[in-house]
Amino acid sequence: MPRTRLQACRLALRDYAHEGLLSACAVLGLAAVLTPLLVLYGVKFGVVQTLTERLREDPATLEISPVTSGRYTAEYLANLAAHPDVAFVLPRTRAIAATMNLDSGQGRHLLVSLEPTAPGDPLLLRHGAQIQDMPLPGKPAGAQSGAATLREPIGVTLSATAAEKLDVRRGAVLRGQVERRYQGRIQSAGATLRVISVLPLAAQQKDTAYVPLALLEATEDFRDGRAVPDLGAHNGWIGEARPAEPRVYPGFRLYARNLDAVMTLRRAFAAQNLDVYTHAEEIEQVTTLARALNLIFALICAAAAAGFLASTASSALAGVKRKERILGLLRLTGFSTGALMLFPLAQALCTAILGTALASGIYMAAATVLNRLFSADLRDLEQVCRLLPEHFLLALAAVVALSLAAALGPALRAARIQPSEVIRDV
Repeated sequence: MPRTRLQACRLALRDYAHEGLLSACAVLGLAAVLTPLLVLYGVKFGVVQTLTERLREDPATLEISPVTSGRYTAEYLANLAAHPDVAFVLPRTRAIAATMNLDSGQGRHLLVSLEPTAPGDPLLLRHGAQIQDMPLPGKPAGAQSGAATLREPIGVTLSATAAEKLDVRRGAVLRGQVERRYQGRIQSAGATLRVISVLPLAAQQKDTAYVPLALLEATEDFRDGRAVPDLGAHNGWIGEARPAEPRVYPGFRLYARNLDAVMTLRRAFAAQNLDVYTHAEEIEQVTTLARALNLIFALICAAAAAGFLASTASSALAGVKRKERILGLLRLTGFSTGALMLFPLAQALCTAILGTALASGIYMAAATVLNRLFSADLRDLEQVCRLLPEHFLLALAAVVALSLAAALGPALRAARIQPSEVIRDV
C-alpha cells in the first residue's frame, strides 16, 4: 500500500477517536441492530439443533419396520444391510412364536416378548447395554458322540419393566421356558439365560427381552415341531429335523443411518409397495419448523440490512460533508484519490468491527440468561440459545460488507473534492 494510503488510514483512525462521541453513537447504533438478530438466530439455531439432536440420538426415531408380515429371505436382508442408508438390520421371526416365559428362581414368572439383537444394535449401544452373540455349543463331559449343548448361559438384555417385575438385576441367572402343543401334547423346552444388561424405561416400556437371533429362530422352530440340537435334547428341544430349505422371515428390525436416510428409505420401500412404520412425520415437523424459522429470519435480516445500509450511508455522507475542507487540504498536500476514499471506508470498518464485538458480548450475556431460565427443560450439553464460532465470523463478514457498501458512495464523493473549492472558501 502506498505511503499516502497508510497515512490516510492513520488519519482516519485518529479522527475516529477524536470524534469519540459520534463514533460511540455509531457503534451503539450498530449493536442495537445486530444484537436482536444474533439472539433471534441463536434461539432459532439452538431450538432446532436441540430438537434435531434429540431425534438423532433416539434410536426409535431411526427405526423402520414393515406394517404387515411378508416373506423376506436372507438374501433380501443382506441387500438391505449393504444399502448405504441402512445402519443396522436384523430379521424378525413370527410374533406369535417370539415369546418366552422367564423364571427368576424366586417365585417370579413373566411372559416376555423376544426381540432379536446383535453387535451394532443402535438401541442397545445408545443406552450402554452389552450385546452378546449366541454362545457356541460344545460337547459336555460323558455325552454321547455327536451330542452338543451350549457351553454357557445365553446373554439377554431386559427392559426396565421386565427386570422390575422379575426383581432381577444385571448378572442374574434366569430360566427361560418355551411351550408348544405337539402331537396332541403340551411340551416345553428350557434354556439358561443370564441378564447382561437392563435397559432404562425410556428405551422400552414393554416387557421385552433382547436376545440373539439364533434363540428366536430356535423358539420358532420348536413351536413348529422341530428339534434344536444346539440347545440340547435333554432340555426338551426335540422334534422333527428342520428341512434344508432357506429360512424366510416375516419382518425385520432396521435402523437408518441418519434422519435424512429415514425419508430416503421410506420412499424406497414405497416404490416396492411395502408399507413401513417410520417417524418420518416427526422428522418432517422439525424440518418444516427449521424452514419456516429460516424464512422469518431472512425477512427480518433483509429489513434490518436495508435500515442499516441507509443509516450507515447517511452517517458517512454527513461525515464527508462535514470534513470537506480537511479532505480538500489533504488532496492539496498530495493525497491520491484512492487515499481519500479510504478515509470514510476505514471509519466504517472500525464501526463494523467494534459494533459486532459489542453485539457479540451482549448476545453472550443474553444467551447465558436464556439458557439458565430454560435449564430445567434441557438435557446435558443442550442449549436453547446457541451460536457457533462460524456464526460470529459470518456475522462480522456480513456487517463489514454492508458497512463498506454503505460507505462506498460517500467515499466516491470524498474522492471528487477539488482543492480549488477549498481554497476559494478559505
